[in-house]
Amino acid sequence: MIDEGCFHRLREGGIERELAPGVRARVFPGVHAMLSVVTIEPHSTSPVHSHPQEQWGVCLEGEWIRIQDGVEHHVKAGEFWQTPPNVAHGGRTLDSRCVVLDIFAPPREEYRRAGTGLGAAAVASDAPAT
Repeated sequence: MIDEGCFHRLREGGIERELAPGVRARVFPGVHAMLSVVTIEPHSTSPVHSHPQEQWGVCLEGEWIRIQDGVEHHVKAGEFWQTPPNVAHGGRTLDSRCVVLDIFAPPREEYRRAGTGLGAAAVASDAPAT
């Protein structure tokens, strides 16, 4: 049994957001941290952006190119990373979809409701549109 307040399922539930075309998130907010299960479809891009929250990510399925602070990192399932506050980051998938678990501290307030886009994040204007 799942208690809607404190226990969740990895593959269902949460607050839905479409972050970019082909990039969908299910968000689970807490008091001091927030988890987001992000599915990135093949050949999709998460725009390079930054925000004041610290972010950790875990590649649960697939692989992708994680762009962080201008450097591309090929990340595969089982690998994880830390992104300090205000560091530009994003990424893109190749031929298969990727599922990433993002952890934010503190929570991103704009992600506490369903919607589209990256919320209050600053999108890099000189980022390649790949």
